[in-house]
Amino acid sequence: MLKKMLPLLLFPVSALADISDEANACIDELISRHGNVGGEVLGQEYSEAAIMVRLRDGNGVEYECIVWSGPEVAELRPLNGEGKAANNGGGVSAGASAASQTVSGEQRVKFDAGTSGTAMSGTLQPGTSVRYILGANDGKFLNVDVGSYGGALDYKIFNPDGSLLLDLTSSDTPYRGQLWQSGDHVVEVVNAGAQPVSFDVGMGIE
Repeated sequence: MLKKMLPLLLFPVSALADISDEANACIDELISRHGNVGGEVLGQEYSEAAIMVRLRDGNGVEYECIVWSGPEVAELRPLNGEGKAANNGGGVSAGASAASQTVSGEQRVKFDAGTSGTAMSGTLQPGTSVRYILGANDGKFLNVDVGSYGGALDYKIFNPDGSLLLDLTSSDTPYRGQLWQSGDHVVEVVNAGAQPVSFDVGMGIE
């Protein structure tokens, strides 16, 4: 589960010496998409698999930025005042915030061009699951990190042949491991409890 790590940091984007490498990577991505609009780093949260940086640009638009080790930006998404992603027409892809959308069934995972990871979020109803399908090759390393809010979740990972790569595991335990098959791997997030639970899930291939 993600934990608070960094206090509020103010910056002009031209002077970033005391800002983390992950925040710098997010700022560079924001500048590449929208130009040098200035702003501030609101905070940074981390897990073993990824880091989330929160930014606000000079126009007051807030962003969540997911960063894998490297640092490499997996996703940059704007947020509106209600905490839901909004598309401001500037080329930033929209995504759902935790608790914003009930999910179920199967979803194909796709990475943005030039990235090797992404993050999704949603809410699972009691006794349901969602299966994220991710194509990856033998020998690559898979990172999965699930953070739950308001209750406990579990997840498991399947190889392309249907066998288990990772047996049912609590969402507070990130996964990193080398793959031994090529094809569609499945990350299934499971809510075995009696109440809806919101979550974020980050996935990356190295």
